[in-house]
Amino acid sequence: MSTRALRIGTRASELALWQARHVEALLRAQPGAPPVELVHIKTSGDAQGDEPLWKVGGRAFFTREIDHALVSGAVDIAVHSLKDLPTTLETGLTLAAMLPRADPRDALLSRDGAGLLRLPRGARIGTSSLRRRAFLKRLRPDVVLAELRGNVPTRIAKLQQGDYDAIVLAAAGLERLSLKSHISEYLSAEEFPPAVSQGVIGVCARADDAETRRWLAALDNTAARLAASAERALLKRIEGGCQVPLGALATITNGRLNLHACVCAHDGSRVLVARGSIAQRADGPLPAAIDDAIRLGERIAVDLLAQGAAALMAHERDTLAVEAP
Repeated sequence: MSTRALRIGTRASELALWQARHVEALLRAQPGAPPVELVHIKTSGDAQGDEPLWKVGGRAFFTREIDHALVSGAVDIAVHSLKDLPTTLETGLTLAAMLPRADPRDALLSRDGAGLLRLPRGARIGTSSLRRRAFLKRLRPDVVLAELRGNVPTRIAKLQQGDYDAIVLAAAGLERLSLKSHISEYLSAEEFPPAVSQGVIGVCARADDAETRRWLAALDNTAARLAASAERALLKRIEGGCQVPLGALATITNGRLNLHACVCAHDGSRVLVARGSIAQRADGPLPAAIDDAIRLGERIAVDLLAQGAAALMAHERDTLAVEAP
């Protein structure tokens, strides 16, 4: 039995700590589990304060410093919201576990409890996600979009004090923090597709750390692994990032893995849609099924690119470059 403590690197926000403690509890529940401790790490995304991250440029705002600590050996495990993790990992790291997916949808929270279509004309909606802003403009061209940063409780407090008429947050985070009572409406994944891997907790380890990977293997969820593999393959092939309004959701129904994806102009004026599905392998090793999921994601990305996604994204990036300070 190993006595080496497993050190989990995590941000110190309430949601990040919930996720890290959840992984900690799952590890401790295993027979003969080693000690587990949390290590708080401040990321560049935390340090940016209220600055909209799409204006800053770059990626991995909430994961880079934690993964660097993992590579250096300062921690043994990194726990992330998988939607924040780049599709290309730091050299030497592997996604050792993907936990069962929580509700992947976005949720609207409004001061008077109204849903999106019932908000008053010109309502002020808070979000700093370019994807959410684009799909909000597509469904409600009249609304006024305002930047919104801070952790989940802080964002809700800003809504309640009247800074916004409504805000949009991930349903999974609200559920994990026992804040579902604030939700006015769950937004349809068909019309308002979520971020890639939204609702999935991703757990990274060093690829050569066989002992830690053995403990984490028991936490890996096959359905989440297949869905996230398809979505992340799509994102990687289409070369999207936080500056691209791309939404996607993979689901498993009736023995098939289905993938629906959209790329939307920032002003909501144009949207490209692609979808497809594959039969799941009834038998055989998991790696083969993962390969199938990756190929599905790549095929949907090719479909979007054939529709003009590259040109649309290039135009949107140029527009952002003009708007950024």
